[in-house]
Amino acid sequence: MDRLWSWGRPATVREVVDDLQRQRPVAYTTVTTVADILHTKGWLRRDKVGRAWVYEPTCTREAYTAQLMHQALETTPDRAGALLQFVDRISGDEASALIAALEQVKTRDSE
Repeated sequence: MDRLWSWGRPATVREVVDDLQRQRPVAYTTVTTVADILHTKGWLRRDKVGRAWVYEPTCTREAYTAQLMHQALETTPDRAGALLQFVDRISGDEASALIAALEQVKTRDSE
C-alpha cells in the first residue's frame, strides 16, 4: 500500500517487487498473495492489462488513517476522554492542523 500511495499511480506486482527488492529480498508470490488479499478486502482495485493485473488503492492514505482513528475511537465508551488524551499528546503543529481541519468542517457544514 505504501508504494502505491507514494507513487500515486496504478502498478503491477512486478513493479512493487522490483522496488521492494532494492531494500530486501521478497518473493514475487508473496507480493501477489498480499495484493490479492488487499483486493479481496476492498483496499485495492485491479484491472487486467495484457497478462498482468494492475493494482491501485481504493482510498487515499489519509482516508485509511482516518478510518483507523475512527475504529480506535469506537473501542472506548469515553470518546471525549480518548480524544482529550490524544490531543494532550500531539505536537503544536499537529494541534494547529487539527484546529484548521475543525474550522474547515465547521465552515463546510454551515454552507
